[in-house]
This record gives sequence, C-alpha cells and structure tokens, in this order.
Amino acid sequence: MTLLFMAAEPTVSRGAAASTTDEFTIRQQITDEISFLVPAADVTMNGAIQGVTGGTAHGTTTFVVRSNSNSGYTVDVAFSGTPAMRGETTNSQSLRNYGSSSEPTFLFFASSSAQFGYTVNASTTADLDPSFLDNGSACNVGAADNVGGCWMGPSTVPFRIINRTTPAGTGATTSMSFRVVVPSSPSPALDEDFYTATATLTATNQ
Repeated sequence: MTLLFMAAEPTVSRGAAASTTDEFTIRQQITDEISFLVPAADVTMNGAIQGVTGGTAHGTTTFVVRSNSNSGYTVDVAFSGTPAMRGETTNSQSLRNYGSSSEPTFLFFASSSAQFGYTVNASTTADLDPSFLDNGSACNVGAADNVGGCWMGPSTVPFRIINRTTPAGTGATTSMSFRVVVPSSPSPALDEDFYTATATLTATNQ
C-alpha cells in the first residue's frame, strides 16, 4: 500500500511562466476652445473733421484671440448697417462706405464723397486672410503686411480678416484701423453731428 501511495503523489511542474504582463491604455479627450482673450475696445477717432473744408481722422482697436484648435481659427467682421457710419441725431446722414466690400484695395483712394473704411494688421503676418496681404502695389497677392496697405469698405455681409492655421494657446493679436476722409465741399454735404458705425467680430475654430 505504501508503494502505491508514493506512485500517485503529484509533482510540481517546472514548465509554467514565472510572470505575465497585461498592457492597456487610458484615453482622455481635450476639446477645442476659443475666446477673445482681449476684446476689441470702442474706437474714438483722433480728432474732429470740419464738414465743409474737410479733413482726415484715424482710429485703431486691437483684439487678442486665444484658441487651442490644431487647425487654427478664423475671424470675420460685419457692420450693422449700409452705409455703416451714420449720424447719431437723425440717422439719415451717412458717410459713404469706402471702395469695395468684396476685396480690399491697395492704399486709400480719394473720392468726392466722405468715406469710411478699415484695414487689418496681425502680429503674425501669416494669420491675415490673403485678401489683406499685398506685394507692395496690389492686395490679395504677395505675402507682405504693409501697415495701411490694404483698405476695405465695411459691409453687413461677414468678411474674413483672419485665417490662422495653427493654435494660439497664449493668444494672437490683431489690429483694425479705421479712416474717415471728408473732402473739401463733400457731395453729399454732411450735417454737423457725431457719426457712428457698429462692427461685430466672430471668431470660429477651424
């Protein structure tokens, strides 16, 4: 009986692995966001213009957009009325929208009418929509960002001014400059008044 018991005794196998591994992943989505880190401030032009003998005034505002989108973002501007700049007292008097509302023109062209227009510059030239880039003599061509080079007429239809293709995690700066030019004895004549335009910026992740 003793010999039979010893023959049936189980033995320890030496073929089993001494350790094993199990690899897995942890996944977390981070979504894109966009905001005006610094909103555009209201603009007061740099001086009064005489309504009969004429003159020129300028004003500038700056805004900073912050976005973590890998594809960058766009900024469009639209104005609340046509013409955009109107008298505050009666709202019947207005300044003519400058030039074209479909593409900027290089430099600011004079007219027999009082005009209101804008131009755009960016801290990173590549951020500008190609419409505001120039080659020193024409807009929507070349790769230069000459200050005061490309001027645009305001429109109620949103117009793209920024087309950035990379994130701006700490913010990217854009400046919008405005010009009012009143020629001597403008046609139509302008009544004494304050004239105001309202613009809306829309920033969108790509």
